[in-house]
Amino acid sequence: MSNASARATGRSGPLSDIRVIEMGQLLAGPFCGQLMADFGAEVIKIEQPGIGDPMREWGREKPQGVSLWWPVVARNKKSIELNARGAEGQQIVRDLVARSDILIENFRPGTMEKWGLGYEELAKINPRLIMIRVSGYGQTGPYAGKAGYGSIGEAMGGLRYVVGDPLAPPSRMGISIGDTLAATFACIGGLMALHARDRLGRGQVVDSAIYEAVLAVMESLVTEYDQTGYVRERTGAILPFVAPSNVYPTKDGIFVLIAANQDGVFRRLTEAMGRPELGTDARFATHTARGERQAELDALIAEWTGGLGREELGEKLDAAGVPRGDIYRAPEMLADAHFQARKAIVDVLHPRLGKLRMQNVAPKLSATPGEVRDVGPELGQHNAEVFGDLLGLDEGRLAALRESGVIGAALARVA
Repeated sequence: MSNASARATGRSGPLSDIRVIEMGQLLAGPFCGQLMADFGAEVIKIEQPGIGDPMREWGREKPQGVSLWWPVVARNKKSIELNARGAEGQQIVRDLVARSDILIENFRPGTMEKWGLGYEELAKINPRLIMIRVSGYGQTGPYAGKAGYGSIGEAMGGLRYVVGDPLAPPSRMGISIGDTLAATFACIGGLMALHARDRLGRGQVVDSAIYEAVLAVMESLVTEYDQTGYVRERTGAILPFVAPSNVYPTKDGIFVLIAANQDGVFRRLTEAMGRPELGTDARFATHTARGERQAELDALIAEWTGGLGREELGEKLDAAGVPRGDIYRAPEMLADAHFQARKAIVDVLHPRLGKLRMQNVAPKLSATPGEVRDVGPELGQHNAEVFGDLLGLDEGRLAALRESGVIGAALARVA
């Protein structure tokens, strides 16, 4: 894809000269596509004609029947309706691959090969193609063919066991963290493969397994067991032997998180508390000593914070240079001056709902920033642009494909 083509579409960003074909559905693959689209890539999402990605229906709140998850995960993308389960649709996928840089898929391993769209075949068409494959267990190994959702990867990767109250069964995060971790690692792998392509002259496969992505962020959990036999357990709001770092009450009933586990920061906290002697007390003066008396120390701090309102406590901690944070929900995020100053949340126009607010692109690049250009597309919104303009199919061929159900009926461009 050329820079001139990218400029013609109005896209900018470091990936504005990259074309991505996104297959698959739900979250693990599509979030990878979202990350690339946020930074300017042309992401063409293939959806089943007349049905689309189930994410179009997901989410608890649906004003006017509109999913509020879809505008986020599908933002900045194009949508085409194509049945890739038959020979004619598969040939169109090959035609798209010939004109693209990356293909993302998150089907069960073996599905693309069954369709004649495995990497070996696609690489014959486009040797520079990078194929990003996201799955529960990866493309190889005895579990490769098993169905695997993000929640299963969270369990097998070790996250579920350590999350939650120690007196309760293993818990989950309130978000689909396994899927998004796998997608994030998939995106990183895809960008590394793009870099390597410049040197090698060819593409490659990026194999991102959900359970491995979760495992990758589990710190020293495996090594601790390997060397000492220690198994990490659920610990609720704390990390054992890292103190003080916890949520503490205020007199107005609001909890505040304070993280003062480094020696110097802890001494600043004791000064803010009016108890500077605690900073040199042998019971608390070192990281190890504080860890051994974690509950005792937390009780001392909670007694102090419980006598102050949230605002007063925050002012004292900020003045002392002690890291602290309110526990935000969406209302606090939208009202926060720092969020506003950094444009962490942006307004985007939705064709049916009007102004939507959603999280902005991260991270921020100084010279080639990403941006949220538009919300998730209507199903088949870009059929005409992709099938007609990009692939050059004439009206007779389009009519025949539409009649046979290979492509969707939505051929009019939607503003």
